[in-house]
Amino acid sequence: MNYSYWELKEWFSNIDFTIVGSGIVGLNCALEIKKKHPKAKVLVLEKGMLPQGASTKNAGFACFGSLSEIIDDLKSHTEQEVFNLVDDRWKGLQLLRNNLGDKSIDFQQHKGFELCDSKDFFEECIAKKEHINRLLKPIFKEEVFSISENTFNFQKVHQKYIVNNFEGQIDTGKMAAKLLFKAQKNGIKILNNILVESFVENEGEVHLKTNRLDFYTKKLCIATNGFANKLLNENVQPARAQVLITKPIKNLQIKGTFHLDKGYFYFRNIDDRILFGGGRNLDFKTEETSEFGETTIIQNELEKILEETILPNTNFEIEHRWSGIMGVGNQKKAIVKQLSNHVFCGVRLGGMGVAIGSLVGKELAELIQ
Repeated sequence: MNYSYWELKEWFSNIDFTIVGSGIVGLNCALEIKKKHPKAKVLVLEKGMLPQGASTKNAGFACFGSLSEIIDDLKSHTEQEVFNLVDDRWKGLQLLRNNLGDKSIDFQQHKGFELCDSKDFFEECIAKKEHINRLLKPIFKEEVFSISENTFNFQKVHQKYIVNNFEGQIDTGKMAAKLLFKAQKNGIKILNNILVESFVENEGEVHLKTNRLDFYTKKLCIATNGFANKLLNENVQPARAQVLITKPIKNLQIKGTFHLDKGYFYFRNIDDRILFGGGRNLDFKTEETSEFGETTIIQNELEKILEETILPNTNFEIEHRWSGIMGVGNQKKAIVKQLSNHVFCGVRLGGMGVAIGSLVGKELAELIQ
């Protein structure tokens, strides 16, 4: 590429901070840095036309864990660790709302509902409901989980739901657009379709090699979540999430956010359509990929559950399918740390990017002196 003097001077010279990834973490990190260092030159690099991971491809759940998810987490985490996870997710959601405003992200709190495939599983969860409510009481000051009847008439599930009284939903597209607008308004430069291939840290700066050109930055922040292992040697594996959405359905009465199978399936009403995603647990190995795409085994199961459980007496058509790439690991806690003198990272959001992305971006910025 033949760059002019003006292009090199304005976009690629004397850069104080470079952030890789223009998703929730990357842009929140950039905004916090700009707040701390108003005169700094802050550059955000994005390999896609839009954020490529999960920031613009998620289901828009403003959630922090269903009851069965939290019970499951207690098998591999201590109570204090689980408490901290939920606390961070809740703080992150409040930060997102405060930073962007409920109206601009279309935040609505219609509660979350967990559907159980059997009476035994429902009773297994309910047996631990009070214990989990006590554990989370210091965060929410009220009981988080309760029970309700099957008011939406879903089929092939237990006829009572486990209700999360604090769960909400957002419009993912509006959130991303507002975040991009706010970053640009604050003088942060964002360049799309530029892929960071590698970097080398020198004594006082970092040398970045991209698919477009090479340049130098004083500090480098990696915020690529599910794609982190392309640049870093950290415990982060990509995890693909497949999603579909129906055409508009007349008189669709479903309201709220819904979870099935320990949160591995999830659906909601958006614009009188059912958005339905998940199924990674059907084929973990195949879905441990950073390649976008859909598979027959998961798409067929999504359609089957739609037809038999969610919309059993309703005609519907699938209008669109897509996938997003999350970052997961053997622990749910995000990795936010300084890697060397001039390199930092905020990755492995564990499928909770909407909840913790703003907080991880803020914490990442706070690491930098």
